[in-house]
Amino acid sequence: MDNTFVLDVTGRVTIEHDAQLREAIREAAESGARNVLLNMKGVTKLDSSGIGDLVAAQMAMSERGGRLLLVGLSEKLARVLQITNLLGVLELYDQMDSALATLEKQ
Repeated sequence: MDNTFVLDVTGRVTIEHDAQLREAIREAAESGARNVLLNMKGVTKLDSSGIGDLVAAQMAMSERGGRLLLVGLSEKLARVLQITNLLGVLELYDQMDSALATLEKQ
């Protein structure tokens, strides 16, 4: 998929560490990516600042006519998004294949 950019996210997505993620998503969008797929399998911590960045990135991609998809979040981190009522805002997928298949259908 030429218009989809995949980013592997690892470690902590927190106020101390989220500037790199913001910058990578911004660069992907500005380079013409319509969709950004975040492989979150390596994420160990997600705080409110990181969640805010994910929501802002999703909104920015939506405004460009694209999508932000999160793949491979641990159960613990997915539960955080559920508790914060963001499952209807952010798109979560267990596997990369299912996320890519969803994008192919659009």
